[in-house]
Amino acid sequence: MESSASLASGPDGRKRRVSYFYDGEIRDERYGLGHLWEPERINMVHNLIDEYGLRRHLEFTRLKLADVSDFVKFHSPGYVDFLASITPEYVDSLFAAETVTDPSLTRFNLDGDLECPVFHGLFGYCRGYAGGTISAAVKLNNHDADIAINWAGGMHRAKRDKACGYGYVNDVVLGILELLKVFKRVLCVDIGFRHGDAVQEAFYDTDRVMTLSFHTIEDSLHPKTGDITDVGVGKGEYCSLNVPLEEGLNDTNFTNLFTPVIHRAMEIYQPEAVVLQCGADSLAGDLSGGFNLTVNGHARCLRYIRSFNVPLMVLGGEGSTLSNVARCWCYETAVAVGVELDDDIPPNKYIDYHHPDYTLHASPNPMDDLNSERDIKEITKKLLKQLSQVMHAPSVQFQDTSSISQVAEAEELDMEMRPNPRVLSGSASYESDSDDDWDFLG
Repeated sequence: MESSASLASGPDGRKRRVSYFYDGEIRDERYGLGHLWEPERINMVHNLIDEYGLRRHLEFTRLKLADVSDFVKFHSPGYVDFLASITPEYVDSLFAAETVTDPSLTRFNLDGDLECPVFHGLFGYCRGYAGGTISAAVKLNNHDADIAINWAGGMHRAKRDKACGYGYVNDVVLGILELLKVFKRVLCVDIGFRHGDAVQEAFYDTDRVMTLSFHTIEDSLHPKTGDITDVGVGKGEYCSLNVPLEEGLNDTNFTNLFTPVIHRAMEIYQPEAVVLQCGADSLAGDLSGGFNLTVNGHARCLRYIRSFNVPLMVLGGEGSTLSNVARCWCYETAVAVGVELDDDIPPNKYIDYHHPDYTLHASPNPMDDLNSERDIKEITKKLLKQLSQVMHAPSVQFQDTSSISQVAEAEELDMEMRPNPRVLSGSASYESDSDDDWDFLG
């Protein structure tokens, strides 16, 4: 494996071994008629990738479905058991009833139509998208790929004990836990519109994982999280980097912000693997977002991280405008394999969604970027100062990790069995572990 300390110094034309994970079953699931967010959008991405001829550059890999034993490594057993109990018959009984009487729906945040409704095939959907991310992590652990992609994943806001942000299980956390079996340090970069709060909470007091989230400063639908002063605690102090931004963020300001910050994070933290959550809700025109990034501007972050030659897992995330999602993730797949695509979208099953331009690269909206040049410079300065503290952290260096074979034979870590669950859920009832509670994280 190439050294994680080798920094990007210019254009990188080296081909990568790129594995692409998918599950055809996911494409048939629906959150509900008229819902803004549909798993079917993954079908649009697959279709566009095929029509552009990218399949010949990819290793298409059938994922292994995740199961209850995978989910409980992060999620509470009670929550997982309830998800598994949501059968088609149960869903039909809910639709037939005049009022919802099952208190578990409220307890687990599944009683609304806006974000996380129950639907036929829900548990199978969770098994599919989480299985893709875990399978991608295993691929990287075995050094069988340089980049592993699962566009169905990226559900960064699903909590330990409840659904949130269109996500039911947090595949990002599960994928990182898998990577930590082999890699000493993992950097998770999140470029979706909303803060990946659940991922930050999961690794808030460990220096085995650094989270770096670029997100909206305001979110009317959820409690405000991800302030720039929110830096982690204990061993994880200064390993949570938050970049709260105003509406209208454009390509120039985004690039001027992420380039020095990611460069410094790679230099100081020296991750052995990187996870990139590519939420498409930060694109211009997203129905539930407020940034103004183009597909090219969004992809610059992937292109830059790719140039460091560190094992990379690329995940999807949120995104409510179907044409944006398809164009963005198709183009970013091309960036991953190192090929250029024609701007004219080829004929495909979903061509009408790309009306009226039928092009890969749409123009940004005519809106002001409320993040001034001075704001960007000030935020960058604060983040670089925070990163300078990581250099002096006493536990950045780690003991050697077990071999892959040893890890496979070892008993899996079960978060639920620990006396003081370290994973925070936003509730004061969950306390951080002491330094000795979870040796797995160093």
